[in-house]
Amino acid sequence: MSMLDSPVFLVTTQADGQASGCVVAFATQTSVQPPSFMIGLPSHSPTHQVACRSDFLAVHVLARHKQVLAELFARQVDGTDTFAHCSWRGGPAGMPILDDAAAWFVARILSRSEVGDHVAYLLDPVAAWAPESAEELLYLSDLDEDDLEPGQEAPQRLYDGKRADGTGRYGMRFTLDVP
Repeated sequence: MSMLDSPVFLVTTQADGQASGCVVAFATQTSVQPPSFMIGLPSHSPTHQVACRSDFLAVHVLARHKQVLAELFARQVDGTDTFAHCSWRGGPAGMPILDDAAAWFVARILSRSEVGDHVAYLLDPVAAWAPESAEELLYLSDLDEDDLEPGQEAPQRLYDGKRADGTGRYGMRFTLDVP
């Protein structure tokens, strides 16, 4: 399974004035037309508890040099306001948008399904932002480099993010209005 390296997806949400977010290990596009996406939140996570009371989620990808931001949301400490330690703003549908994200989208939650020890959220994107020039993204394997010595290069990933035809990294770009 470690060969299935993918970008870090950081999910944020809010409900009843409570913001929450976490790094997710399970995420995938599920449809091109209409666009849909699925993420898995651990059923015991505080973010799932807030997402249960929300109609929307925000899904962010991070540039590789934003590892500290990913670790902030990956290693949450109970009782600590994670959002107090990063730059963010209210976005579409009131979702917390991380200012240091390489790209993001806000999506309406279409369904929730228990899957093992996670809850799968099927999402309908309603707003998105991605820059014209793509930065190298942070991958899950980048978060697990405790064995590296300072100055040592990271191991080579199976996919280096380069495309032969020169197309953008983020695939389809779209922006939809939230009703």
